[in-house]
Amino acid sequence: MRIEAYLSFRGQCQEALNHYKEIFGGDIGNIETYENKKIDIPENYRTKWQHAELKGKNFTILGYDAAPDTPLTDGNNMHLGVDMDSEGSAKFAFTELSRGGQIHTNFQKTSWGAYYGRCTDRYGINWMVNFKE
Repeated sequence: MRIEAYLSFRGQCQEALNHYKEIFGGDIGNIETYENKKIDIPENYRTKWQHAELKGKNFTILGYDAAPDTPLTDGNNMHLGVDMDSEGSAKFAFTELSRGGQIHTNFQKTSWGAYYGRCTDRYGINWMVNFKE
């Protein structure tokens, strides 16, 4: 079994997946835009990503730009949890994910023997970054 995150964006899917690629590595592929699709969508939205996949070692993040008339609600009912391989890589990931967003728990040593931080990035995606010693 494999579970993958599928993220919805308000026109910034390409920007967001490129940002995540800078942090976690991997390759972006299977990109489909709204061009040549027989759906009711504004002309200036046709180049937006209707589907894309960021795949790296041990992870896949799927994403798309929701149609402009699709209601999206930022919420706290879902977080992406990332277990990093070192304290340095965890701190880097947390710093980059929280840049321009909101920090909910500072990246710090915890009572459960890990370094951990929780934030919402500038795209409205919630993250929990962890490194267990």
